[in-house]
Amino acid sequence: MFFRLKSLVLVTGLAGSICLASGVARAEIGAYVAIDARTGDVLAQRDATKKWYPASLTKMMTAYLTFKAIRDGRVTLETPVVQSANSIAEPPSKMGFKVGTALTLDNALKIVLIKSANDMAVALAEAVGGTEDAFITMMNAQARQLGMTETFFVNPHGLPDARQVTSARDMALLAMALRNDFPEAREYYRHPGIKFGRKSLRSGNREFLLRVDGANGLKTGYICDAGYNVAASVTRGGRTIIAVILGAASGLERAAFARQLFDETFSKRTSSGKIFQMTGASGVPPASGYCKRNKDGEMEDLVAQYLIGQPSEGSIMAYANVASSDPGALIMPGQKSKSAAKTSADISIRKADGKVDWGKVMDLTIGPRKLDYKPITVSVGLPDGVVVPGTDSPIGSNVPVPNPNPSRTAAVSEVKTLQVEKTPPPGAMVLSDYLKTTESAPTSAPGSLFQKGKGFSVPLPSDKFTR
Repeated sequence: MFFRLKSLVLVTGLAGSICLASGVARAEIGAYVAIDARTGDVLAQRDATKKWYPASLTKMMTAYLTFKAIRDGRVTLETPVVQSANSIAEPPSKMGFKVGTALTLDNALKIVLIKSANDMAVALAEAVGGTEDAFITMMNAQARQLGMTETFFVNPHGLPDARQVTSARDMALLAMALRNDFPEAREYYRHPGIKFGRKSLRSGNREFLLRVDGANGLKTGYICDAGYNVAASVTRGGRTIIAVILGAASGLERAAFARQLFDETFSKRTSSGKIFQMTGASGVPPASGYCKRNKDGEMEDLVAQYLIGQPSEGSIMAYANVASSDPGALIMPGQKSKSAAKTSADISIRKADGKVDWGKVMDLTIGPRKLDYKPITVSVGLPDGVVVPGTDSPIGSNVPVPNPNPSRTAAVSEVKTLQVEKTPPPGAMVLSDYLKTTESAPTSAPGSLFQKGKGFSVPLPSDKFTR
């Protein structure tokens, strides 16, 4: 079982505030699977066929179909993607460009895979499929073709819908296909952030990519009913492993659990079968409000569970005891032997003022940063000579980067007065009251890039938003 953190945090892409409460939460990761990316060998799993909500892991299928359309010659990297009235209607995380703003398919893909913008996922779907509905039909057809037996899509982004379900096994199949079918596209999902004008928008997978040896992808996701999901990949010694983890309690735990799972599965050469051979759905999707199931817990407890270098009980390759609901399951990372593991009382992660040292927490559970944060640049507009179909000139090709939004700048300044660290923990929650403030704030002056009342939306999840 795992100790969990559920912190009260005010977050924007620029600043954060952290408040911790004491107590212990005991809830497990929802489901997971780790596979060899080349062979499909299953190296570790628990409840891999259990139905779950994919959240923004959905965008891997949106990207897969886009890369397939490029390969088939139906679109190119310069094909216009236009912010439509349909796409702008999606909730955050989003870009919020004015309706009619055009950008290249290349830039739209980067925004979707790195920032996880829901409005751009719809705009991309419209560019590739003609309509969003046609694209969703393509998504489900492709899922069947890939053997994703427990998956059904109703949108291209993963925002909440009880009909949109998947499993860890199905998402691993999709991640494997995305990596192996389009090796030339791997650069799209290995970046920790994007830069648009003066704004830097960070990936939810940022700390994993910057801290874990060999990390090179893939996609994070969050909605309240799913918890924190990730499809991640790591390459070491010429071997790549893909892991899908569903239902973590925080972005920090998601990254720490993934790191530990990779560390242990890279030492394993035998498997329990092929991912393609796993069949049979198990269990129903998580109940509504899944993200609220955990009580507040001391950060020391979580660090003790995922401390780098601590041995697991018999290692991940040991089988669970007969009391397990899944006797064939493997011991999960984080399950420590009491005789071997350090306790929370042994962990020192607080500053002199008693506040959590978040840098140290991530160093201890994910690993020290090995790479610098270097976002890639994206922009709107189209190359010379490229026009939006049905028009005489490229829409948005000369639209300037907007001035900073005064209302949002003021909100960020207010948040900074409550900061604990300039860099919040990965995947920190956002207060609903703060979201109400930022959602209703007016944006920049008429004539700017952003639609009035939209602007850059908060790029971190709340109970009703996905990333």
